[in-house]
Amino acid sequence: MLHEKLECYERSIVLAEELCKGVAKWPRGYGYLADQLRRAMASVTLNLAEGNARRSASERKRFFEISRASIAEVSACVDLMKVFQLSTAEHSESLKYRLCEISKMIWGLMKRSFA
Repeated sequence: MLHEKLECYERSIVLAEELCKGVAKWPRGYGYLADQLRRAMASVTLNLAEGNARRSASERKRFFEISRASIAEVSACVDLMKVFQLSTAEHSESLKYRLCEISKMIWGLMKRSFA
């Protein structure tokens, strides 16, 4: 499939796997945050794939925008992970840096859609 060739897609899959393994180690009582984090990360990846399959530039852009908005949601979850002491400051910053890099790649896809 075409989306599997996108570097941002590959990176989102790797990050999703890492986050999923991490939340499995959280203490009880944070299931709501784990669920939200998983849903938001799934939205990043799924909307990337769907957007890349669209022919219309405006449709592609819409799905890529949703994917980028979901990255912002994942980033907010990472902030909460740090606040709730589920992640170290260093790990949180590393995750946020990787999210930013994926977001920049998606922005590039959006710009190419209208070129």
